[in-house]
Amino acid sequence: MIRSTVFRMGSSALLAGLMLVGTGCKSDKKPEAAGDTAAKPAGEAPTIALLLPESKTMRYESFDRPYFERKVKELCAECRIIYSNADQDASKQQNQAEAALTNGAKVLVLDPVDSLSAASMVARARQSKIPVISYDRLILNADVDYYISFDNEKIGKLQGQALVDKLKADGKGKGTVVVINGSPTDNNAKLYKNGAHSVIDGSGLVIGAEYDTPDWSPDKAQQQMEQAITKLGKDSIVGVYSANDGMAGGAIAAMKAAGFNPLPPVTGQDSELAAIQRVVAGEQYMTIYKAMKLEAEAAAEVAVALAKGGQPAADKVNGKVNNGQKDVPSILLTAGTVTKDNVKSTVVADGFWKAEEICSGAYKDACASAQVQ
Repeated sequence: MIRSTVFRMGSSALLAGLMLVGTGCKSDKKPEAAGDTAAKPAGEAPTIALLLPESKTMRYESFDRPYFERKVKELCAECRIIYSNADQDASKQQNQAEAALTNGAKVLVLDPVDSLSAASMVARARQSKIPVISYDRLILNADVDYYISFDNEKIGKLQGQALVDKLKADGKGKGTVVVINGSPTDNNAKLYKNGAHSVIDGSGLVIGAEYDTPDWSPDKAQQQMEQAITKLGKDSIVGVYSANDGMAGGAIAAMKAAGFNPLPPVTGQDSELAAIQRVVAGEQYMTIYKAMKLEAEAAAEVAVALAKGGQPAADKVNGKVNNGQKDVPSILLTAGTVTKDNVKSTVVADGFWKAEEICSGAYKDACASAQVQ
C-alpha cells in the first residue's frame, strides 16, 4: 500500500495559497479553454504540456483543462501550452508525451492512464532534464518532481462512512452491500478502495459482491450491478458503494430496470451535474465534491514556476506521498461530502453548478423540496 503522510500546516499562507474547499472556488460560469493548444515549433516561450487521461469522466474537458489553461495564461501570458487527451489509451499517452517533449515542452503535467506504465514517460522526461508533475493520479515507481491531488484514501473513507452512517440510521446496518470500485490501472482507485474498506469492513455490513471496473466505465458498472442483482437478489441489497458518479449512474440504471423501489443509498464522486440532480431527486445518496479549480490552478502555478526555471513557493507544498521510489513533495487538497441537505451550501454556493442548471426540467420540484433555489 502506498504510504501517504500529510503535514498539516496552520499558517495563513497555506490557507490563502490553496484556498481549501468551501472558499475561493466561486465562479459565475464554467471556464473556457485558453484557445489553440496544438503543438507548434518550439520557440523561446516557456512550453508546458498538459496530458490528461480520458474524457468519459466529464471533469477533465469541462473543468481541469480550461481551469489549468486559464491560470497558466494569467500567470504567464507568453507561455505556450501543448494539450493532449489519451482517451483511456496508455500507449496513446506514451506517444503524446514523446511528442510533447519533441515539440519543446519544458514541463510535463501528467495525469496517467496507467499509474505504473507511466513511469517510462517520467524516465524519458528526466533523460532530457524535464520536470514532471503527477496530476490527480499518482505515478508509481518514478522520479516525479511534484504530486498535486486530494487525500484520496480519505475520500474513500468519506464515501464509506457516509454509506455506513446512512444505513445504520435507516436500521439496515447489518445488511448486504455491493461495492463497485474504479479502474485497476488507476492508483487513485486503489486508494479510494482502501479507504472505503477501512470503514465498511468491521462495520457490520456484508459485502455481497465487489468489482473493479475497467476504465471507470458506467456501462461496465451497470453490467456489474446486473450481475450482483442476479447473484444476491434485489431484496437483499441495502446499499451500493460506487467510487464515482458515472458508475453510480450505471448502477442506478441497473436497479431501476430491476424494479428497485425505493432505491438503496448509492455513493459517488466528482459532483457531476447528473449526479447532483440524482442527489436532489433522492436517487443517489451522496457524492464527493472536489474543488477541481483549486487543483488545476495549483498545478498551473507549479508548472509555470518550473517552466521559468524556478520552484514553487515552499508554503504551497503541504505533504509528501511515497510512490514506491521516493517521497514526492505534494500539494494535497481537501474534499467534502455532498448530500441532498447541503447541495445549496456546497456546489451551488461555490459556483461549481448554478441552481438553474441543477433545477432544470424534471428536477424543478425536487429542487424546491430540497431548498436548492
